[in-house]
Amino acid sequence: FIFFCFPEMNGISFRIQISVKEVLDTDVLLKLIFHLPVNYPSTVPDISVNSDQLTRAQCMDVKEKLLEQAKQHLSEPMVHDLILWVQQHLKDIIKQSATVCNEKTTLSKGKEDGIWMLLLHLDHMRAKAKYVKTVEKWASHLRLTGRLMFMGKIILILLQGDRSSIKEYLILQKTSKVDVDSSGKKCKEKMMRVLCETEVESQHKRFQTFEVKEYSAPEELQKEFETAGLTALFSEFVPPLLK
Repeated sequence: FIFFCFPEMNGISFRIQISVKEVLDTDVLLKLIFHLPVNYPSTVPDISVNSDQLTRAQCMDVKEKLLEQAKQHLSEPMVHDLILWVQQHLKDIIKQSATVCNEKTTLSKGKEDGIWMLLLHLDHMRAKAKYVKTVEKWASHLRLTGRLMFMGKIILILLQGDRSSIKEYLILQKTSKVDVDSSGKKCKEKMMRVLCETEVESQHKRFQTFEVKEYSAPEELQKEFETAGLTALFSEFVPPLLK
C-alpha cells in the first residue's frame, strides 16, 4: 500500500491507499485517512474512507466497521491491524451493506425507494464467460432478479429490484473492468446503453430469479417480454436493435 504521514498541531494524520483484490471481481482502491489525536491510542482515531469503486453509503459502512474494530484495540497501536482487517473483510462489509440497504428500501413505500426496472443494451462481450459470471455475481449480491439475454448479436440485461440496488449495479457496470479489449487487456464497459429505467408497475410481473438465456429467434425474445407483462417495453426498445 501507499503511505503518507502528516504531523499536525493536535496529532498526526496518516493517508493510506490500499488495493483490495477480488471484491465483486474487481480491484477496489481504498483511500483511508487516520487522524491520531495526541492521546492516541487511549482514544480511537478519526477515520475517513473514500473509494471511486464504492458508493458513499458503502464507504460510510466501511468507516463504521473500522471504528467498531478500533474500539476493541484501545490503549494499543491499531492502525496496522485496522488496515489488515479491512483488507480481509471488505467483501463481507459490501455484501452486508447491500443487504441492509435492500431491507431499508423494502420497508419504504416512497416512489424513490420502490421496485424499479432497468433495461441495458451491451454492444459485445469478448470475454463472455467471465463477463456473464460477473453479472450473475452482481445480481446475486444486490438481490436483483431478471434476465441476461442473448439473441444473435443482441445482448440485453433486464433487472428488477430496489432502486438503490439498481443504481449500485449501474455504478459497478460502468466502473469495473468486466471485459477485455482487442489485445486481451482488461477494460471497462464503454459501449453500454441504458434503454429504460423505470418503476415497476402493477401490470408488470416480478422475476423470481436472475437467469442467463439464449434465444434463437426474435419471437422467442418477444415471448419472454410478453410473459413478464413487458410487451410495451419490448415494442419500444427491441425492434430498432433488430434492424
